[in-house]
Amino acid sequence: MGVTMELTKVEMPNGSNAPVRKSARRLRWFKETLHRQVDALAKQTGITYEVDDNELRALFLRWLDAFEAQKPDVLDDRADFVDFASGLMLRELIKSKPVSVAALPKDADQSNPAYYWPEGYLYVVLCLNIRAAVFEQDFDVEKHVSPNMEDLRTWWSFKENVETEDPNLAIGFFDLFAGVEPNWAMPASYFARKSSRGNDAFFEKYARKEIAED
Repeated sequence: MGVTMELTKVEMPNGSNAPVRKSARRLRWFKETLHRQVDALAKQTGITYEVDDNELRALFLRWLDAFEAQKPDVLDDRADFVDFASGLMLRELIKSKPVSVAALPKDADQSNPAYYWPEGYLYVVLCLNIRAAVFEQDFDVEKHVSPNMEDLRTWWSFKENVETEDPNLAIGFFDLFAGVEPNWAMPASYFARKSSRGNDAFFEKYARKEIAED
């Protein structure tokens, strides 16, 4: 079963006239957005998902704590912090696994990232869509994803590294999918974000890890 790699976008819930960047810090808004994303991807891919709302609540509160702890008193680069906060959310989603797959369509193409790792793909698309909504609203900028979204080797490396090595690497991989230069050395620290970017050794280790031949 083939699926185009255009992001499956969803309409953001009404946040009582609050901007998306503020609405995203509200559990009810985030929960509704995730369920909308699940419904949209299920319709597009034929995948049957199940959502654990209790786990979703717990991970959201952990993300909010991390968000507040990392947010500088003075933000000199608001756009970059939006990217970082989105990566933090992806990390918490991957660590907590609030979504599971109940069934794949019989003709699912496992070379397509949407079927290779359905949960991870859903989490990335969700975070990219929320990020895009913030950029469009706050900066009047339309965001596009990197070609890495279609690269199975990148997805293999992403899944392997965040599940077996360090979930914090999800933040670097989010940047990679968003077309932003990742910080591989200290991905979970916003304050180290800029100074440690461009580390080719980490790029080779994490982002370009080859799939071993059988």
